[in-house]
Amino acid sequence: MDNMIESLKGSRVLVTAGAHGIGLAIARKFMESGADVHICDVDAQACRAAQDRHPALSASVTDVSDEAQVRAMFDALAKRWGALDVLVNNAGVSGPTSRLEDTTLDAWRNTLDVNLTGTFLCARSAVPLLRAAGGGSIVNISSVAGRLGFSLRTPYSASKFGLAGLTQTWAMELGPSNIRVNSVLPGVVSGDRVERVIAARAAAGGVSNDEMREQLVEKVSLRRMTRPEDVANQVAFLCSEEGAMISGQSISVCGNVEYLG
Repeated sequence: MDNMIESLKGSRVLVTAGAHGIGLAIARKFMESGADVHICDVDAQACRAAQDRHPALSASVTDVSDEAQVRAMFDALAKRWGALDVLVNNAGVSGPTSRLEDTTLDAWRNTLDVNLTGTFLCARSAVPLLRAAGGGSIVNISSVAGRLGFSLRTPYSASKFGLAGLTQTWAMELGPSNIRVNSVLPGVVSGDRVERVIAARAAAGGVSNDEMREQLVEKVSLRRMTRPEDVANQVAFLCSEEGAMISGQSISVCGNVEYLG
């Protein structure tokens, strides 16, 4: 653990959607390891709150699905740092909870715009800065819905399966530049976001929120939810020297979610 922390000290790290939940846990983990961390988020209030709690954290209000906003953020980071060591593509939306035939094209496009296009735009802008650092890491935050079908969640699951393809392709392209690319697949992660998902699925299934929560946890071999800190620990490991030979992988941090249904 000491070697991992030492290897991350001084790293220049960008975490998208880093103002709350998993993203903030990842940002905190890197800061605790001595890294210089910038977060972006579409929620300006959440950015301010995160900076109030963590004065060393820098932040910008950025919609990762907007090419101009992404370019402006990376231009600012290039002026500030000159290079980048770690990009964590955490930004994502849950998308609709609906049957295929009831899913609108707008809902489909919005989900893929953030979850896939946003990841693409950030990675594309990050590559020159990662090369300037002599290499580094990209970690895409996916989901177990990127390895298991997830009924009523067509756009979300499709976007997360898509991240596996991006991860493997970019690992091949960027490996010669000493840039490692991996994907982390969280399971049922405790927090506000999963509670919204639980409420939506409970309403769609005609059951209570408590019943739906129990159903989700019963699908996990360890019979408990994943903590945001569990995901953050895995991300930090992948970006450290301890994970120096890991690239092109999609790694679940989920307590073994057996199925989603």
